[in-house]
Amino acid sequence: MKVGDIMVKAVKTCHPDTSLAVAADTMWIHNCGALPVVNDKYEVVGFITDRDICITLGYRNQPASEVAVRDGMATKVHSCAPDDDIQRALKTMEKGRVRRLPVVNREGKLMGILSMDDIVLSAGKGNGKKNPELACEDVVETYKGIWMQ
Repeated sequence: MKVGDIMVKAVKTCHPDTSLAVAADTMWIHNCGALPVVNDKYEVVGFITDRDICITLGYRNQPASEVAVRDGMATKVHSCAPDDDIQRALKTMEKGRVRRLPVVNREGKLMGILSMDDIVLSAGKGNGKKNPELACEDVVETYKGIWMQ
């Protein structure tokens, strides 16, 4: 199974110059906890989570509307490609200790996003019987790797 088979293609994003207030509002409205940060060419240049926003605002004495996403985003972004095997994506998540991966093409442009939730739902569709290359045990082991390091 390939990443492109289960990734979400309609991804909400933000720009490095977007305020944390707008990024948080986007997360709230679209019920997501993270946003890929893209430049004007739609290349992934960062990643910001709701936790990043809270921590950034916790140590700054400024309103969220005055702090840019660039001030709180992670710039080391773990990603995958639509053609990658799900097992490879799981290893990338485990190694990077992340639960979400932006899916990018060869030019680094955002194509979608893959989350552990997407993988769990796919693996659970038959307890690995319909998707023998993606067993529930693989997901459990990845979660252990993310949380136990």
